[in-house]
Amino acid sequence: MRSLFRAIKFAFQDIFRNFSLSLMTVLILVLMLLSVNTLVVIKFFTSQATQSIKDQIDVSIFFAHTATDEEIAEVQSFIKSFPEVSNVQYLSKEQVLEKFKEQYSDNENIIASLEELDENPLGSTMIVKTRNPGDYNKLIEALSVPEYEDIVVAKTFVDTELAIERINNITTQVERFSVILTGLFGVIAFLIIFNTIRVAIFTQRVEITIKKLVGATNWFIRSPYIIESFIFTAISVAITYFLMRFAAGLIDPYVAVVFKKDWLLTNYISSNIMMLVGSQFVVVLLLTIFSSFLAMRRHLKA
Repeated sequence: MRSLFRAIKFAFQDIFRNFSLSLMTVLILVLMLLSVNTLVVIKFFTSQATQSIKDQIDVSIFFAHTATDEEIAEVQSFIKSFPEVSNVQYLSKEQVLEKFKEQYSDNENIIASLEELDENPLGSTMIVKTRNPGDYNKLIEALSVPEYEDIVVAKTFVDTELAIERINNITTQVERFSVILTGLFGVIAFLIIFNTIRVAIFTQRVEITIKKLVGATNWFIRSPYIIESFIFTAISVAITYFLMRFAAGLIDPYVAVVFKKDWLLTNYISSNIMMLVGSQFVVVLLLTIFSSFLAMRRHLKA
């Protein structure tokens, strides 16, 4: 325990002796982590945007107003037999008429025309959702058979595959930039940590020689620099986490307008805190320790 306390004491002494280099090391590590977290947030928003588009996709099947309940039930049973179908919503003639009136409530001519008719001119409607957007074309083709020509009068489907593809293309470009930026900051962080440890060893070469003369082991000499790596990692990860929480609080009101969900990003960070903070802490710690060991291997004799 005494050796550990001494190693921690020497580590803090080294940090304050080379305070500017230590500060620069933490700053570069924070920038590297911010670029990594930016990549994570982009992926999260991409998945949310893609899912939001998929949730809005459906195919509407319009039945002739002369179609009987038995014929509609047969079509409905046929649609539900597809494993790709996730949900089927049926709207009766009366429900379709009510929705039509609500939609055109400000158009007096259309409402007046409906009131002059003796019967409901609209047929039933069935709204179908599939598990994947690519399944809608398969469903429409299956319904385009002679048996259903007099029952199904129209099938509408807005193909949003192009929108999803554009989102994925933009995301890919941004991800590539973020990966390059992360790698750049990683290399800079490695070089700064390497030089920080090397400068510390150079300025303390006399002290290191004395420690060796009085019987200090190589591990005791190396331990302060390893502790420095741990301190750099802990500080940079903590700063990055608080910056991300602060940024999420600023961004969330604007995100809520798009995705209709409050505190979306904040909740994502909170629910994945162990994965985000833990994995980043381990990766940065390995990077800093590797840099430190490489510097010590060059300037300390085994």
